[in-house]
Amino acid sequence: MNEQRQKYQILDGTTLKLIAMISMVLDHVGDMFFPGVMWLRMIGRLAMPIFSFCIAEGFAHTRDRKKYLLRMGVFALISEIPFDLAFEGKVGFTHQNIMLTFFLSIAALMLSDRIRGEKAAEAKHIPIGKTILGVLAVAAAAVAALLLRADYTVFAVVAVFLFYVFRRRHPLIRSGAGVAFLALTRTMGYYCATGLSFIPLALYNGKKGKGLKWLFYVFYPGHLLLLAALKALLRS
Repeated sequence: MNEQRQKYQILDGTTLKLIAMISMVLDHVGDMFFPGVMWLRMIGRLAMPIFSFCIAEGFAHTRDRKKYLLRMGVFALISEIPFDLAFEGKVGFTHQNIMLTFFLSIAALMLSDRIRGEKAAEAKHIPIGKTILGVLAVAAAAVAALLLRADYTVFAVVAVFLFYVFRRRHPLIRSGAGVAFLALTRTMGYYCATGLSFIPLALYNGKKGKGLKWLFYVFYPGHLLLLAALKALLRS
């Protein structure tokens, strides 16, 4: 049975990120230039669940969690002006970029693990009191994302947490937990396509893939700047 399942698990981490990046670009193009073309926005629903899954995987396997947090924080700052220009046409604080949300998600996982006394993947039993405090730490990060108006707010923080805590379970459960949460809580309009992200995640083989470590970090603000410039050019 395991061999049969592994036969279909053909996507590594790098491939998942590339799928999410393509999905994200189509979503942003649809949002900025073709708001009436729903299939672009529907394809775009795959991006956030896949990125959330990759954030959880990255956190579980990184050799330095503090550097991982710092890297996400730095690029959250770098991405804010491109994000504002792309979606608002000016720099402001009405809506913050997804990297800030992922920064808060990583911080929540670090705090939750520290509270629960979990180190790497070795914990066998965690007292219920520490588990509750760990969950409250994640809830605090979710509220912070909401108050800061970070992209996807509570939904992304909780999704990352679910992908992380179920990471040692059966691959279908590991993938399904976060996707199910998002699919059940984000059902309006084109968000109904969110559940389709389960398909590539179920095909994940647990392997990191070939390099491209910095690709997403650079690509996110880079593609936003290009789209903002194109939007300004079309308006001139």
